[in-house]
Amino acid sequence: MKKDIKIPEVKDVHVAVVQEQHPEYKTQDWNAYIINNSDADLETVLIVSQGYTDKKMTPPMRHTITLLPAKSYAKIEYLQEKVLALNNEFKITFFEGNQMFDKSYLFRNNTINENALQTVPLMQLKGVLVK
Repeated sequence: MKKDIKIPEVKDVHVAVVQEQHPEYKTQDWNAYIINNSDADLETVLIVSQGYTDKKMTPPMRHTITLLPAKSYAKIEYLQEKVLALNNEFKITFFEGNQMFDKSYLFRNNTINENALQTVPLMQLKGVLVK
């Protein structure tokens, strides 16, 4: 029975952590974004994020995005500096048409840093990207 279940592969949906200047406080903040680089709209996007190591774990954070249009992105959450030392996992579930998709994105501990910055698709900002 399990062999009959087809789980489609997620393509062109990414998570990026971008360093941005906070407009009010003028600080450099790390923010996580979901990027829909596909040609289809994503509906009912559910995101569960959590930071962890062998000894520490943050409480899970849950987010919902009703509609993420094609070739767009949306902010998920702000990441505190202390959380960057943890593994940061984003579990994302969404619908594309009538099909449900699911994928986990993992930023390993200490991989979110200024040395790992690259240009993020669609955003044209510098960040750390997981595909």
